[in-house]
Amino acid sequence: MFRTHNNDKTLPVINSLPAFSRRVSRLSLLLAGFCCVLGMACRTGKAVTSRQPSSRNTHVVRDSSLLQQRADSLFFSAQRSKLLGDYRTAITQFSDYLRLKRNNPTAYYELARLFIEVRNPQYALGFARRAAAMDTTNKWFQITLADAFGVNAQFDSAAAVYSHLSARYPASEEYLYNKGMFLAKADKPDEALVVFDTLESRAGLVEELAFQKQRLYLKLNRVEDAAAEVQKLINQNPEDVRYYLILGDIYNSNDRMEEATAIYNEVLERDSVNPRALIALSGYAKKEGRYDAYWNYLIRAFSNPDYNIDEKVAYVYPYLQMQKLDTSKLMEGLQLARLVIEAHPEEAKAYALQADMYSQAGMLDSALMDYNKAVTLDSTRFTVWYQLMWIYSKKEEPDNLLKVSEVVAERFPKEFMGHYFRGVANFLLQNYPASIEALNIAVQTGSNNDKNTRADVFSLLGDAYHATGQHLMSDSSYDRALALKPNDAMVLNNFSYYLSLRGEQLSKAESMSKRSLELEPESTNFMDTYAWILFRMARYEQAREWMEKAMQYEEARENPNMLEHYGDILFNLHQVDKALEYWQLAKQKGANSVALARKIAEKRYILATERE
Repeated sequence: MFRTHNNDKTLPVINSLPAFSRRVSRLSLLLAGFCCVLGMACRTGKAVTSRQPSSRNTHVVRDSSLLQQRADSLFFSAQRSKLLGDYRTAITQFSDYLRLKRNNPTAYYELARLFIEVRNPQYALGFARRAAAMDTTNKWFQITLADAFGVNAQFDSAAAVYSHLSARYPASEEYLYNKGMFLAKADKPDEALVVFDTLESRAGLVEELAFQKQRLYLKLNRVEDAAAEVQKLINQNPEDVRYYLILGDIYNSNDRMEEATAIYNEVLERDSVNPRALIALSGYAKKEGRYDAYWNYLIRAFSNPDYNIDEKVAYVYPYLQMQKLDTSKLMEGLQLARLVIEAHPEEAKAYALQADMYSQAGMLDSALMDYNKAVTLDSTRFTVWYQLMWIYSKKEEPDNLLKVSEVVAERFPKEFMGHYFRGVANFLLQNYPASIEALNIAVQTGSNNDKNTRADVFSLLGDAYHATGQHLMSDSSYDRALALKPNDAMVLNNFSYYLSLRGEQLSKAESMSKRSLELEPESTNFMDTYAWILFRMARYEQAREWMEKAMQYEEARENPNMLEHYGDILFNLHQVDKALEYWQLAKQKGANSVALARKIAEKRYILATERE
């Protein structure tokens, strides 16, 4: 196989190639570099004298052997750090070494390799240039320079380095191959093809080269030449269906349907259940309106357990979007999903796929069955657990939501949504302290940066704190929710209503309630809140106007709390008989508070305590 120095993935060869240039492992290269340093460093030290200003004119003697020992120690330490994978420490140690020994190209080379590892391309290139300039004969320094050019996207320069190496080492196909690869990256396909042709004349027909040439020909829109490269591979190994599929894909992507169809049918003669060929032929049948053939091909492909499940899932998922526009796509998608389950009955992905189809179609009970089956087979997929929590929340089943969210919170403690849904479930079950605990954990995880979602958490915290009488915490939570989502009409309404119940910050409450009505002017709940705040501010006439607006809607006329509020307003406007009428109507609609009973019995307004 040709070895590249630019992280390109290569394809396996068909036939054996002539021996490439001698490879040197990282360890042997390390030792070679180390020997180079020691060879330069291990010389007999000579005493160096320098005159220092002093009253006695004495000489200070420095022994160069001490500096050499320090340099050697740094080099050893740097190599050890590199082998341990501590690249940043190795960089520091090599840099310290160069302060003592500036003329050792191996140290610059090592720094270049390290900076490539830590993804600092500019520094890598600087040190690689220095090493290559100091020793122009060392091929490893040149290879590193080419690598550094490559990570800096200077592909022309990298190709030039390999051109130089190829000229110096003409027996090495590897250098010639890398030259061609960098020319291809430099968007010089014609020049790259010349290089690959030269290499093929030396090495013979090699799959890797043929594929590289095929890609370049396609880039030049030379379809026949690209096809010819693959045909050469087919001629050499006619039993390998991979080559037929690649040739069919070339024709397919260039709208040459007839030639592609012939190739795919030839594949099926050799492998009757080949999924790629079946999928391609199904596409042609669909274009031609042959729907029976289309489904026949699809069923054969999806029934094949050897057809990768991830590819099947990727094929089916577009049906999730298509079914929004065309309901017939739902049945097609579900049929394919069932085929995936039949072929892969122990794969959680198969059931999750069908569950997604059901969920998207609003068939939540069916979706729950498949999601539960999926987590039974594979409990590590948080996305499936999330879907379960979402559906139980949607269906307003707090008991089931609590069971699942507790499992999720335990298994995925860093996932925000598990704690959030646990808080929701406990709130719905009126387990307010447990809800507060879960919601605060959700806030502390910090794993969800979506402002709207975090605002929802603080909003629910405000409701839970209010339910437990912790008004300061409730107010603080609402303020934090509004800081994140200032136009949340529900929070504006709830916060303002709770303030009005306590008779606190009524001006702030009036402002927030008015804003909620601007956002949702048809909401009778918001009208009721605004009227109640005006009532608590003793602005009875304005309160009556807003309650009468609300009473124009049937839902308000059926709401016992709104009816009672209207009665309270009327009483304070000295319309006692009419007030009594609405209090009695509120009782008939289900209101049963002690305060309401007293109002009716005593025929007077009584301010109910908030938690009565």
